[in-house]
Amino acid sequence: MPVFFVRPECIAPPTIYITGDLLIHLRNSLRVTAGKTLWFSNGQGTRYHAEITEVSKQAVSGHILEKIQEPPHRTPRLILGQALLKGEKMDWVIQKATELGVEEVVPIESRHGVVQLKADRVDHQLTRWQRIALEAAQQSERWRVPTIAPPRSLTSLLTSCGTETITLMLAERKEGKTLQTVELPRGANGVALVLIGPEGGWSKEEVQIADQAGIQSITLGPHILRSETAAIAAISILQSRLDDQG
Repeated sequence: MPVFFVRPECIAPPTIYITGDLLIHLRNSLRVTAGKTLWFSNGQGTRYHAEITEVSKQAVSGHILEKIQEPPHRTPRLILGQALLKGEKMDWVIQKATELGVEEVVPIESRHGVVQLKADRVDHQLTRWQRIALEAAQQSERWRVPTIAPPRSLTSLLTSCGTETITLMLAERKEGKTLQTVELPRGANGVALVLIGPEGGWSKEEVQIADQAGIQSITLGPHILRSETAAIAAISILQSRLDDQG
């Protein structure tokens, strides 16, 4: 059973009170009735096991039976910088990256990218992506929902990175270390940012920007992968290595 995320203000121990979209989902799709027990999360590191006491058109109410806290975070955070992809490809990357434990996804407006979001569509698209991340986080029983950042340029992203961040750029046809051998950050304060280019690859200018910023070029091997495939392969390898350090 998934863990359902609710706003912190919906939780007033020993009671939990659910409205909005989650109410509709629980009542109409899952057909939850009184007596059913479910897990809920405030998205801030606390989960609540609650027994449903009432289901109405206005709200679902529950009585909290148990509260547990998120285990201490021991490994570095993983951030995905993903060049904007067309339609469902971007949705798919956000969904799978969430399931694999990425803590933040930063959409990148790249030179060769075929998607250029108009200013009046950014808020709508961010809301959609955040909803995809929330649903994936619930399904995969994550403690927190990853953040989907507003789209930005590669230069803007690189200049905002902190000193604890190790940034890796996946670049085809460019010599570099592999994800199995590249040095990774250690400890809970570390951050690993992996950059994945668009369908057409990074431009020469973008590669130069990364080189000048001291970004490490990495490779997944001799084959040319689709952007969405490269993203999931890279995240899987990095998470496996970071978990081994924890």
